[in-house]
Amino acid sequence: MEKEGRYAQLIAEAAREENALDMVILNVSELTIIADYFIICHGRSTVQIRSIAENVEKVMQEKEGLLPLRRDGLEQGKWVILDYGSIIVHIFRQEERDYYQLERLWGDAREITVNQDIQI
Repeated sequence: MEKEGRYAQLIAEAAREENALDMVILNVSELTIIADYFIICHGRSTVQIRSIAENVEKVMQEKEGLLPLRRDGLEQGKWVILDYGSIIVHIFRQEERDYYQLERLWGDAREITVNQDIQI
């Protein structure tokens, strides 16, 4: 498994530890230069969304020595974005996820099952 794929799985597992809901990993590498993977999930409350984001950051720093290049939305807790360069993590409240519909916007992307080997 390539490095980015391993990171995507690690991020997904960290989010799952905080009970992230409806997790999706999209391989967008052939559709955009922005990133190779989008990880999309949501939480039930702003507190849970913050907990998911903080655990992702903690796990990535402890296991891979990586911090996000950029992070946005943590204070509001409605839509948090963690930018790891080739991987962008989107953690929503249900209302924002339903409104922005990123999965539909990137509907041509290949969906990856969490824990499935990721190959390009």
